Amino acid sequence: MKIRFLSWAWPLALFPSLGLGCACGCGIFDVGTGSMYADHAGIMAYVEYDYLDQDQNWSGTSSAPAADNEDRAIRSRFTTLGARYQFNRSWAASIGVPYWDRELVNVDEDTGEVVSHSHAAMGDIRIKGVYTGFSADMSAGLTFGVKLASGDTSYPYFDADTQIGSGSTDVLFGGYRLGRFTADNRWTWFLEAQWDQPVWHHEDYLPGAEGVGVAGLYFEGWSTHANLKVSPLVQLRAVYRKPDSGAAAMPDDTGYTRLLASPGVEVAAGNTRVYADVALPLYTNARGNQLFAQQLWKVNVSYYF
Repeated sequence: MKIRFLSWAWPLALFPSLGLGCACGCGIFDVGTGSMYADHAGIMAYVEYDYLDQDQNWSGTSSAPAADNEDRAIRSRFTTLGARYQFNRSWAASIGVPYWDRELVNVDEDTGEVVSHSHAAMGDIRIKGVYTGFSADMSAGLTFGVKLASGDTSYPYFDADTQIGSGSTDVLFGGYRLGRFTADNRWTWFLEAQWDQPVWHHEDYLPGAEGVGVAGLYFEGWSTHANLKVSPLVQLRAVYRKPDSGAAAMPDDTGYTRLLASPGVEVAAGNTRVYADVALPLYTNARGNQLFAQQLWKVNVSYYF
């Protein structure tokens, strides 16, 4: 059984969170595609665009009145440039540099009017490593890395939990496993778990740690007369985030658990792959009142050198 180098473990750690509430956490846990494996040493570069509109107030396991939350909407657009270098069959490294454009719609505490504020800046850079040397087919591995406190935290109209940067340096670690369902190797399954643990942070704000578990099924694809390969993918993702803490935090309105289903499709032509998916919530349990997006959209274009 031939299983190529994984790269879906990289998008998992580089792109925005699927469980965003008022405390955006906005750093981890999205799988790009189960197909982006590298079968040789070299470089993969990508650009990705993600969009989510957090416009539904949620408390506990059900939606709640908008009036219960002074924040009415958080609209975020993420553009990430990144690259991964595969040194050999056992080691690889990657970097992701995000740029965020965010709009916050909330109730002004002084006037009681609904106002809107927008801000765009670089987000928190993520640097990752992976070890795949446990077995000859590289079907299991460990991921590890760091999230730098490079994102902007100074915009005056955003609270600590809605700033583009978290203000913390985080340690990232996890593991994965993949395999084949069928003898023709066309159906692939994959599992991954990962944790983001803030280590160094601002004195008055500590973002909650966040973990995710992902199970996915990927079909190797249909080839077309134009030499294109079309591959469907489905993922089930469980996300858990602890409440924030510190004088600038809102621990009573942060922290959540979410379960999401994410169908997607990839189109490959030569060394180029285009991937898109939408994540849809199946279950949400939010602490206090928080805003959540009901669809999370992604487009990723990658090229293998």
